Order: sequence, then C-alpha cells, then structure tokens
Amino acid sequence: MTERDDIIRESHETSVVTSFEGAHPAETRGQSGARRVGRRYGPAVLAFIGVIVIWETLTRLFNVESFVLPKPSEIMSSFVETFSTIWGAGFNTLIEAVSGFLLGTILAVATSIAAARWVGFREGMLPMAIALNATPIAALAPIFNNWFGLTNPFSKTGVVAVVVYFPVMINTTRGLLEVDPAELELMRSVAATPVEVMRRVRIPNALPYFFASIKVATALSLIAAIIAEYFGGPQDVLGQYIVNRAQLFQFPDAWAAILVASLIGVTFYALILLAERIFMPWHVSMRRS
Repeated sequence: MTERDDIIRESHETSVVTSFEGAHPAETRGQSGARRVGRRYGPAVLAFIGVIVIWETLTRLFNVESFVLPKPSEIMSSFVETFSTIWGAGFNTLIEAVSGFLLGTILAVATSIAAARWVGFREGMLPMAIALNATPIAALAPIFNNWFGLTNPFSKTGVVAVVVYFPVMINTTRGLLEVDPAELELMRSVAATPVEVMRRVRIPNALPYFFASIKVATALSLIAAIIAEYFGGPQDVLGQYIVNRAQLFQFPDAWAAILVASLIGVTFYALILLAERIFMPWHVSMRRS
C-alpha cells in the first residue's frame, strides 16, 4: 500500500469518527438538560427525602406518640384513607384563597397605580395600608364573620383579600415609582402623556416587584383562609377539618390535611412562576434560568 493510500484511509476513518460523534446532537442536548435539572433540583429532593427518613427514624427510635408528632408513614396512610374527604375540603379552601387573592391583588394594583399618579393620594393611603397590615388575622376573622355571617363565603374571602393587599400594594407601588430618571426624561422629551409613561415605562419596571409580591401572597392567601376557617363556618374546609380532627386526637388525619394544604400551596406558587415566565420573558432572571 502506497503512502497516498494510507493518507486517504486515515482521512476516511477520521471523517467516520467525526460523523459518528455528531450523529446525535439532540441526545447530547437532552443529557445536558437532564444534568442541569438534576443540579438545580437534586439537592432539594435529597434534602426532602433526608428529612422524611430522619423524621421516621427518630419517631420510631424514641417511640414518639402520634399526638405529639405522627410518623410520616402514619400521615401517608391517613392521606390515602381520607383522600376524597381532605381533597374536597382542600378544594373549598382553595376557592376561598384564590378569590381573596384575586380581589386583594386587583385592589392593590389599582391603589398602586393611583399612588404612583397622585402624590397626595400616596401620602394619605400608605399610612392607612400599614395600619391595616398590622392587624392580626385572628382579630379580622371574627369581625368579618360578624359582618357577613359564618356561612357567607365572603367572610373568609375578605380576610384573605386584606392579608394579600398590603404586600402587593407596597411592592407594586415601589416598582412604579423607582424608575430611572433618564427614562422619564426621554418620555417627556417626546411629549409622552402620563398614560403612555405609565404603560411604557412604569408598568414594565414594576413587573418584577409585582411578581415577587404575589409569590409571597400565594402562601399568605392559604394561611389566611385556613386561619379564618378556624373561627367557624362550613365544615367541609381544611381549617375546620384540622380543628375537628385535632380535638378528637386523630392527629395523623390533621397532618394529612396539612399535607394537602402544602401541595395546594406549591401548585399555586408554580402557577405564578409560569405566569412570570409568560409575561416577563425579557427580564434578566428569566434569561439566566
């Protein structure tokens, strides 16, 4: 075999190896994506599993009674046995939480826009909002029950709306006001109206603040709804279910209801994250993720 033939053969083998290595770019990207997801969520999953294992081990090792702290296995057994009951109660609580969340968010955004537009309104409204936020849920729930009645859904929805209102209003107002002066000067130089400034500058700047606040509000809405249910009303809700089971010393059932509330809260939070990606794809946090 001549030297020329050797060169041709080596060139052919190199091209075959190169084409083989690049034959599955989609598979390579998929493996890279899987590793990225594993690095991002793996520690949280491992931490959760570790906590459950330690919890189960210690409660068995020290023979902890269920009225003090039920074992995770007991909670899961109760979760399966009472699945339809607790999820039905969870759905009713979710309706109260979501309706109060929407009402409080709408009122908060409307207040924020007015506060950003008129200085006098802002100076008069913010102290009242701070005072309202300082009122504990345990004080609001009996008052709303007295105003609207124990069986009226708005007695719980109103409590949730009040709790959600303050963080959303404060953060959204901050986002509307903390605008780069150069951007405002540019809009004035082109004779933009206040409505155009609000739509093109202030609202886009406020979106990160708004989504940060409603992420907090998702957890607050469920907490407020469940606490408001403790003070009476329909029995087919999580708050009343937890109270009744605790009074009967059926604590695994009560913890199973808490598990349902946690799952609902995580799902609610995930939906807000999805909405943030949809409405704010241009933000730096979305590009990094």
